[in-house]
Amino acid sequence: CQAPGFKTQIRRLRQQASRRHGSLRLGIRRKHVFEDAYHQLRLRNADEMRSRLHITFRNEEGVDAGGLSREFFGILAKEMFNPNYALFTSTEDGCTFQPNPNSSINPDHLSYFRFVGRIVGKAVADGFLLDAHFTRSLYKHMLGLEPTHHDMEAIDPDYYKNLKMIMEYSLADIGLELTFSIEDHSFGRSQSIDLIPDGRNVPVTEETKAKYVSLVCKHRMTTAIKSQIKAYLDGFYELISPDLIAIFTPRELELLISGLPDIDVHDLKKNTDYQGWKATDPEIEWFWNVMFSLTRSEKASFLQFVTGSSKVPLAGFAELQGMRGVQKFSIHKAGGTSGALMSAHTCFNSLDLPKYESEDEMKEKLRYAISEGQGSFQFA
Repeated sequence: CQAPGFKTQIRRLRQQASRRHGSLRLGIRRKHVFEDAYHQLRLRNADEMRSRLHITFRNEEGVDAGGLSREFFGILAKEMFNPNYALFTSTEDGCTFQPNPNSSINPDHLSYFRFVGRIVGKAVADGFLLDAHFTRSLYKHMLGLEPTHHDMEAIDPDYYKNLKMIMEYSLADIGLELTFSIEDHSFGRSQSIDLIPDGRNVPVTEETKAKYVSLVCKHRMTTAIKSQIKAYLDGFYELISPDLIAIFTPRELELLISGLPDIDVHDLKKNTDYQGWKATDPEIEWFWNVMFSLTRSEKASFLQFVTGSSKVPLAGFAELQGMRGVQKFSIHKAGGTSGALMSAHTCFNSLDLPKYESEDEMKEKLRYAISEGQGSFQFA
């Protein structure tokens, strides 16, 4: 999925910086990697950040031929999500993260976000993979794209379900009286936030409810974390300019940062539940034949399509997390016409599989679904 131009340009930038500045040397205490790196890199400019990284862990022998840098990035990828820093909150399934709207509880939060952005950018620039998975909406912000309502599902499935209900039923039938405002309960205080000027006094009607849903999602995924996103992007763009990554989709950007996962299809098959299908049905046998035939990057796209992230659980697919704890991958028999497109529900790790005439047709439809990857549910 990577254009050759991307790698070439990154290499060129790194070589120029190394010629000008030599190495970027950091002496880090192993117990304080995040803090030490933060304080030492805060004073470096973007050009210095691009030079060759050279890590030493204090009081340890060891020459950094790449291994210590890899270890350094591995520790930072975990630490940036450490709840003590209050920088990120995890989605319901605990697999992906987005900026915490209440991060200001940490007084230096914005300079920490810039630091995290620089670390992610430095890892991409130097070809180190980070086991750090962000929400689809944050990858979209990195690419300069607007998140859609659909991206809300992974962040807060119950909230998304309520919004979906608002769209599908009349407000009178649900008995909802809404205004263009939302209640915010952070720091133990409750306050109304207007979504439009004086929104708390403007009722939502059938005609305006699509606008209301759109504004609510925009608030959750963009407005409420605007300064955090900006600081993170300022740091990231210092090392990787927006035009360099413009060629990627949000999913490809996740794989660029986190690498292609090793997906054991045997393990996935062993930990799959069926609803409406039986493991012995010919269609299910076709399905697994298709899965085994996919390339490594297609398998990664499939995992993103059904779970919302390319992260493979450490203990294998028996431990796949959903919005309510462990939720194994499941294949449901889709109603409707034979040959329809398959769809997925990422908060339940489930795939709706329609009937197909042949294994070839199923393979074609699966490839189409994982490359398009738009969930079946769309808002008006």
